[in-house]
Amino acid sequence: MAIAVSFFVIIVAVAVSSGFRHAIREGVAQLTGDIRIAPRSDGEDNVPMPRHIPSEEAILSLPGVQEIVPAVVRAGIVKQGDTVHGVLVKGVPGIPGLAGKADTVERKGPSLSIPRRLSEITGLGVGDAMTIYFVGEKVRVRRFAVNAIHQDLLELDDNLLVYAPLEDMQRLNGWSPEQVSCLDVRVTPEKSRSQVEWTGLEISTRLLDNETEEDLLVSTASGRYPQVFDWLGLLDFNVLIILLLMTLVAGFNMVSGLLVMLLRNIATIGTLKTMGMDNGAIGRLFVTVGAKAVLKGMLAGNVLALLFCWVQGTWHLIPLDPANYFVSWVPVHVNVLWILGADALAFLGILALLWLPSRVIARIDPAASVKAD
Repeated sequence: MAIAVSFFVIIVAVAVSSGFRHAIREGVAQLTGDIRIAPRSDGEDNVPMPRHIPSEEAILSLPGVQEIVPAVVRAGIVKQGDTVHGVLVKGVPGIPGLAGKADTVERKGPSLSIPRRLSEITGLGVGDAMTIYFVGEKVRVRRFAVNAIHQDLLELDDNLLVYAPLEDMQRLNGWSPEQVSCLDVRVTPEKSRSQVEWTGLEISTRLLDNETEEDLLVSTASGRYPQVFDWLGLLDFNVLIILLLMTLVAGFNMVSGLLVMLLRNIATIGTLKTMGMDNGAIGRLFVTVGAKAVLKGMLAGNVLALLFCWVQGTWHLIPLDPANYFVSWVPVHVNVLWILGADALAFLGILALLWLPSRVIARIDPAASVKAD
């Protein structure tokens, strides 16, 4: 049971760490992409750039780069009754939550997908009309129809992310279909923070090689939100400490169990020695017995941990304060390689500890132990 509890804690810790990384990485990618290419605005807002750049194919050929998403981003204000709230409207080619859906809402303007938190603040739902005020040289007012409500993956600030059709946001700014605010580069989730930063440097190099693209600026998600990724690094360190502590707890539980087993079998050990069995062979015998117990506990702990991850991932039973944790529930993500690695490291660590009590065997006098029996 001690081994099962220890491995349960280890696997849950690894799954939660991976879950935070997955959820926060996906949330940041929705806001700015893993890597963003935008014009050097020099303090000016709504500066357009070409939707297609000469280096596009070279960027897509980089390892791990999935796609380049054109976007028009503009801040706005939503007023619903007495409620006034700032939003960040992002025009994209495909609105999340509407892909593959038939538009069954009576047309009240271009379709929008709003975050659940904004829906709760304003009381607006699917089918309602939403008016957004865009402040610039002059205030522009646009009426939209809420066609979908998406879950907030990341709550970094009060500017809630609203998705709108790219074409409507281009018309709002008076731009042509070939003009956008930025290009969001999406990278495969398996890429680490350092690998994404390296990809950003590679993209910068390719842009600088072309004179027409020297005015474009490349920024990574970790550079735009360093506090979030530093917090993830601290979380990974905490998981490492948990892995070490749980391995020690499980190891010392097995050490105490093996010592009891040795003390109860002193006469048997003495008999084996008189029959010619050396200390190393007897030690391996007891370590093998202990290893079988560890494997049983590890299997039970893994099954219980994976069951917990499935329940938490499906129903989000354990909530969190997004002001402190960026997400509103405990995220879990089963990364098979990470779990197998944690199992292997913990198992090897426990086996190393099991060799400590086996050294007691060398001090057992076969004549005295058999005579005492």
